[in-house]
Amino acid sequence: MKNSAKAVIEKMLVAFGSGDVEKFVATVAEDTVWSYHGTQIIPAGTFEKKEGVRTFFTNIIERIKIINFEPQQYIVEGNMVVVLSKEHQKVKQYGRGL
Repeated sequence: MKNSAKAVIEKMLVAFGSGDVEKFVATVAEDTVWSYHGTQIIPAGTFEKKEGVRTFFTNIIERIKIINFEPQQYIVEGNMVVVLSKEHQKVKQYGRGL
């Protein structure tokens, strides 16, 4: 039996909160495509397949320290899941004096 979409997202968010790249990547399908619009800290891009998601997540953990990540509410409709959450992060210094 396949995992429900919410269960998969819950596993993904636990991996995100702990900074575990491989557990995070394990939650996505090989044909995944992620589009990220970017910030001053985390660059924009389109990330394809598991390797692209690995790059995306690595960009995050290289630039910020996740102090707290707390999902507050899950809205589930079929295989679509929206997560409302609170997070507290700190920008790491990475060669540009941020």
